[in-house]
Amino acid sequence: MSDFYFKSPGEARLFFRKSETAIPTAGLCPEYIQANLVILSDEDSPEFLEFAHMNPKPCPLLEVLCDGTPISKEMAPQSDVTTDIPKYSVYKNGVLVEEPLSVQQYWDKNMTGFLIGCSLTFEAALVNAGIRLKHYEENKRVPMYDTNIACAPTKKFFGNYVVSMRPIKKDLIDTAVEITSKMEYAHGAPVHIGDPSKIGITNVNCPDYGDALSINDDEVPVFWACGVTPQAVAKKAKPKMMIAHSPGYMLICDKKIF
Repeated sequence: MSDFYFKSPGEARLFFRKSETAIPTAGLCPEYIQANLVILSDEDSPEFLEFAHMNPKPCPLLEVLCDGTPISKEMAPQSDVTTDIPKYSVYKNGVLVEEPLSVQQYWDKNMTGFLIGCSLTFEAALVNAGIRLKHYEENKRVPMYDTNIACAPTKKFFGNYVVSMRPIKKDLIDTAVEITSKMEYAHGAPVHIGDPSKIGITNVNCPDYGDALSINDDEVPVFWACGVTPQAVAKKAKPKMMIAHSPGYMLICDKKIF
């Protein structure tokens, strides 16, 4: 878990805006919603919006920034999504080319931003229920994996789910399912519990994003849909440019968990 503490999401965002060091956002401002980010040109945005509506499990939409500015009005009012996230991923023609601390220089008025729900949002509820989170204890990012679970495709946007994984003690799995199923805006209930190979993960110790975690004999890997899915989709769709958060580095919103 991060050694950093912020009194409010606004204080955290101001720190990220000015900082020269990226820190993961897991565990920060635990009462507040965290969000994934996708930014696309207006040429690609309408079809991506359709893709998100067709795939609410990995892409639960929280807000669309469609007025030519990168300023949130609903989830984090007055926040600039091009500066207020700790680290970003920039894709050009489906290739990750840069992971800067700001993407302000890339934004233009012909872009649309999408804020998408994140599973980091429900972690405080898991902890409050007595569920230990390994990535907190090991001071790592949650591991994320490409899978064989197919997204509902549009003409341009297609591909498979990315999932996040948390090792959960066997006797607490039902509790984790019950808690997260109430938070559809944060991906909801798990999409898979148990054998990773059933969803196309060949080595759970080698995540495609984030960091590997230890799994004890009394724990079971539990997988949730993940808002990194659009980045996996971008590798196939190859839009001229897609800007996103870097996995594990989210926008901390002003909206409280509900």
